[in-house]
Amino acid sequence: MGSQVHYLPLTPVFFSILVFLFVGLIILIQLRILRYAYMKLGVSPVAALFLLFGSLIGSYFNIPITILPGAPVRSGQIVEYFGMQYVVPLVVQPGTVLAVNVGGAVIPTIMSTYLVIRYQLWFKAAIAVAAIAFIIHAMATPVHGIGIAVPVFVPVVATAILAFILSREYAAPLAYIGGSMGTLIGADLLNLDKIGGLGAPVASIGGAGTFDGIFLTGILAVLLAGIASPSRPRPAW
Repeated sequence: MGSQVHYLPLTPVFFSILVFLFVGLIILIQLRILRYAYMKLGVSPVAALFLLFGSLIGSYFNIPITILPGAPVRSGQIVEYFGMQYVVPLVVQPGTVLAVNVGGAVIPTIMSTYLVIRYQLWFKAAIAVAAIAFIIHAMATPVHGIGIAVPVFVPVVATAILAFILSREYAAPLAYIGGSMGTLIGADLLNLDKIGGLGAPVASIGGAGTFDGIFLTGILAVLLAGIASPSRPRPAW
């Protein structure tokens, strides 16, 4: 079963678009256009690149948790939703494998925890996560064969607006925390009860259906850092 749960969450064409954005970001950093922006996010440019690169590579890997009984699963197909094409992996076992995606769930959770502790954003981060989770949950759509999907730019736009409302100084870390954690909770965790009947061979938390929005939110946090505030956020320690 291990080889069956590891797959790219998007078709090669759409995944290549994310890679293209990542490469463009590298070029901007090498030109030092966004170097100061990364520093305001709370990490060095090198660490930020490893973060985004790790998210891209990690999107291929899913950590199985359990197998949910349910309807017969779709297998080895491409499902289109809101202009995006998601991969349905080729599987042979019955039921739905519930898994956690490394690039779309594990890495964002670790990074979000670091940012909350570093800047002591407990209250504002809780508001950001709760608000984004509410918005995403209202727009999340069960998609047969995939699981739960969200229009790709909804987390990005909602996060940008909310982060500036909550704090200009901490807009960048709040964007990353609210966008990634809010999407995970609102789209995936609050819809776990619906997954069993969707015929999805693998239901990946932070994977297909939500990974693209979470990854783009990570890039958004970097871009927000460049325009949010004239000074670098002050860490609590």
